[in-house]
Amino acid sequence: MKQTVRFRVDFTPGCSLGPGKIDLLESIERTGSLRQAAQALGMSYRRAWLLLDGLNRSFTEPAATASVGGQGGGGVTLTPFGLEIMRCYRSAAQAIEALARAELQPVASKAMTAPSRNAGARRKRLARSGAGAGRG
Repeated sequence: MKQTVRFRVDFTPGCSLGPGKIDLLESIERTGSLRQAAQALGMSYRRAWLLLDGLNRSFTEPAATASVGGQGGGGVTLTPFGLEIMRCYRSAAQAIEALARAELQPVASKAMTAPSRNAGARRKRLARSGAGAGRG
């Protein structure tokens, strides 16, 4: 079973990067359109716009710029800084994932593949160690 590692970086209370924003930037790079990027991610246009606007306002440089109208009908282009954000985040994600897998391997081998059907109805009792454990 493959573990999934997701992380978020909070630079300041109002400035953060996480998998959602990075996925959006990657989708924009592929499509050249905020609407198409949002659609590809199953996200509303409004949500995508708010994420991108927040990202552009969170740093001293914008991650993407928009063009309106013209022959191609406008679109969104990542800036060199936007490309750098993606590269740095994905590089960190790779390193963090490798470390987390190595450190958590003993725990991962004990993970249940699927919760039992009546998991909410039947609760496991806490394991006790030694006589009189947990008393007093």
